[in-house]
Amino acid sequence: MTDFYQLASERHSCRTYEEKTVEKEKILKCLEAARMAPSGCNSQPWRFVVVTNPETLQKLSKLTQLCGVNRFTEHAPVLITVCEEEEPRLLPKIQEMFGSHVYAHGDLGISTADLTLEAANQGLGCCIIGVYDEDKVKELLDIPKGQKLRMMIALGYPKEQKMPRKIRKPMEEIARFVE
Repeated sequence: MTDFYQLASERHSCRTYEEKTVEKEKILKCLEAARMAPSGCNSQPWRFVVVTNPETLQKLSKLTQLCGVNRFTEHAPVLITVCEEEEPRLLPKIQEMFGSHVYAHGDLGISTADLTLEAANQGLGCCIIGVYDEDKVKELLDIPKGQKLRMMIALGYPKEQKMPRKIRKPMEEIARFVE
């Protein structure tokens, strides 16, 4: 394993994939990294649906291509949906003190980041997808009505060379210290 800073700085959104099956063991390791992510009150509000069947992949890919985007999903050997439980459980004392504060969005972000970093660690490329027809995806994959589809992840062996990292904002613009 490479060191974490190197892994985080090299991971990028991959949009071209080799025509190669991703081993189930590698997918499971990515899901395990996502499963181990921290969450508010240990609610673990994430649910994943992993699609590898070529026919289902083709149908699912079409549902991500709204407004002419995400055409690359046609060639992804794996698509993973990231869903949020309808009502994540919070500790009663937290709920009583702070109301129904929603932690799940951040929790899903952490979990998805861990999944994508483990994918990079496994030599896989991935791209987080935020455009899709939620109702039709849920129908196709039989996702329960109470779950919200928050994002999808295309996953596979990268065909492209690693792209140079896009310019990042300077540290002074994104962080400040209060001493």
